[in-house]
Amino acid sequence: MTDATSSNSESRTPVARRTVLVAGGATAAALAVGGAASAGALNGTRQDTAAAAVCTLTREMTEGPYYLDGQYVRADISEGKPGVPLKLTLTVVDDDTCAPLRGALVELWHADALGEYSGFVGKNGHSEPDNGTFLRGGVLTNSAGVAVITSVYPGWYVGRCIHIHVKVHTGVTLTSDGHFTGGREIHTGQLFFSETVTTRVAAISPYSTNRVTRTTLARDSIYDGGGAASGLLTLSALGSSPSAGYAGALTLGVETS
Repeated sequence: MTDATSSNSESRTPVARRTVLVAGGATAAALAVGGAASAGALNGTRQDTAAAAVCTLTREMTEGPYYLDGQYVRADISEGKPGVPLKLTLTVVDDDTCAPLRGALVELWHADALGEYSGFVGKNGHSEPDNGTFLRGGVLTNSAGVAVITSVYPGWYVGRCIHIHVKVHTGVTLTSDGHFTGGREIHTGQLFFSETVTTRVAAISPYSTNRVTRTTLARDSIYDGGGAASGLLTLSALGSSPSAGYAGALTLGVETS
């Protein structure tokens, strides 16, 4: 879907399918990446890893105006774009049983440090090469329902906080040229970042050269303040400085029928 009213705006209207966040118990292990579940984790909500598994319903979110079909199946979508390293671990589970979903394609796309999307460069006021593929792609979940994808910390564009778009597909066919086709789309959502971390990253080049005023999480028109249940990642530092990068984790539940 494309937002027909503006190339720089996204509808707040949620789509109908439900999603859930699963935390605690056995699922807590999937949420912890590089110590993300430790006391030092930088996120908007804390999960009680000793608790029994709890499924919390959360809404899906608009895909926005910058989606492109049939992108690469690959674990690293960065394509050498400059920015702070980001390693995402996303766990997909069935919303009814909380069982991990194996072989689902988790697809991501997001803006670069200057807020530009591949295939749409210039929409955020910056001029740079555009190959139509950078910061796009996805991987199949393993037997534990886990997809690990490497990218860079996103930048921001007019009217939106920093975020990553995500889709989950089942039954896709991998093609010989490294893409995917077919299948069924069962989830569309967005991933969000702690303002504490974003403020640190925004001060680093090339993010600091983005000429667009940054919209904060609290002022975003899409994020509803729901914490992890609305896509807020659990973040942990990969090194002693922000430039070393971050690990991000989230467990999403999806309707499979």
